[in-house]
Formats: sequence, structure tokens, C-alpha cells
Amino acid sequence: VVEGGGNGGLGYHMWASVVNRDGVVCAVAFSGPDRDNQWPGSRLISAQKAYTTNAFSQPPDSIGGGPAGLFQGLSLSTANLFSAVQPGNSLFGLQFSNPINTPAAYSGAPADYGTANDPLVGETIGGVNVFGGGVALYTSDALIGGLGVSGDTSCTDHVISWKMRDGLGLDHIPNGVLPRPAGDNIIYDTQAGSPSPSGFGHPQCVPPATVEGELLPVTHPLGSPAQP
Repeated sequence: VVEGGGNGGLGYHMWASVVNRDGVVCAVAFSGPDRDNQWPGSRLISAQKAYTTNAFSQPPDSIGGGPAGLFQGLSLSTANLFSAVQPGNSLFGLQFSNPINTPAAYSGAPADYGTANDPLVGETIGGVNVFGGGVALYTSDALIGGLGVSGDTSCTDHVISWKMRDGLGLDHIPNGVLPRPAGDNIIYDTQAGSPSPSGFGHPQCVPPATVEGELLPVTHPLGSPAQP
């Protein structure tokens, strides 16, 4: 996905992490030739994003309170959380919950980062990240975890995570904060000094990333909704 380009950002290499439904890290990887080709700080951010989207998304058999089960199986990407956690908004303070597991975050040999022996694997990293780059992973009948990527602008991180989920065939989200086909896509409805009309908006980063993000439901459409 990174090498293919067309992601609208800076063209940087990325870190990616996957957690299972229990929030335990299953894998950590990087896209560059070695671990030095990505921002070192983005490794933990990718794991936090994976943890966050999994922690605040619902399985397809959850009970929704909206009309016709609108919010049953609600998938929240990390991009959907940016506005909601701002002061005065409905989820303010969420970003301070579920603190990061510091011993796990900084343990092990750096030479193992991004390999099968990455010290994050098998650990619950915790942390709540509230900008683009984390998406929940759904099979045709279950929520199985989360994917987080980091290393470029947060808007491009979202684009890459969406495309990766599409490539894995794990994009069968039941519902998102937007009606299909958008689902849990990033929402660009914020203006400086004004609230997000949707309540789930994210700031724009660079114009090409905005274009790529808004086109995702067309270029990489969601899979059929998961059924319990």
C-alpha cells in the first residue's frame, strides 16, 4: 500500500500493528528497508491506534439503540474520535483513559522492533489515540481486533489503514458513524473555532490526503456488513 503511492501524504514509510479482540498485540511491522526508515515514535502510536479502535468498536451482535439498529455493531475508527474528545464534547477525557502499558512499551531490544520477536507481541499496550490511522477489523460475522498504522500525516495514516483493511478482506463493518458506503471513514467537517457538525470530524492535513480519504468508499468499498 505504501509503495503503491496515491495515499495523499508525505510518502513516508509506516509502522503497522494488529491487536486481537482482547487488545493483545499480535504483530508489529514496518514498510521500509529497516526499522530506521520510519519515525521511531510511530511504532507505539500504531499499536495505540490498533488498541483504541478495537476497544471502542462493537461486535455485530451488540444491541444498538438507534432507529432500525442504526448503531448496532458500531465501528469507530480513531479518526472518528478527534472531535468527540475535545473540551466540552461528549467524549472529553477519553484520551486519558486506558493508560499505556509503559513497561511493555519500552521493553526489549530495539533490533527486534517490527519483527516476529517484537517485544510488544503478546502484550496489551493500552493507550488511547484520537487521530486517523486506526480501523477495526471485521470478518463476515465477528469483530476480531484492530489495525493501526502511523508514520505520515494522520490523514494519510487513515487512508493507508483503510486500504490495508480492504486488502485483508476484514472490512465487513456492520455500522459506522456515517451511513454506508462511508461507514467509519474519516469526516472532514471541522472548521477552526467551530464544532464538528457530525460530532465525529477530523481536521484536514494536506489537500491530496483529503481527496484520497473522501474517495475511499468508492476506490476501496467496504465489504458486506457482518452478520452475527
